[in-house]
Amino acid sequence: MATIIKRGTSAKKAKKLIDEAVAKAGKKDLKKYAGVLKTDIDPLDYQKKMRDEWE
Repeated sequence: MATIIKRGTSAKKAKKLIDEAVAKAGKKDLKKYAGVLKTDIDPLDYQKKMRDEWE
């Protein structure tokens, strides 16, 4: 969703438009994904490997 705020719009009206857009967006529940990925890989080693930072 896009909220268009034109030049010359008062700060009060702009804040109201932004607040309405945020309220319509709703909240996402990400708790259902917590702990889903089970792996034996050490995250720091994996990150270094992907970045090619081996010392």
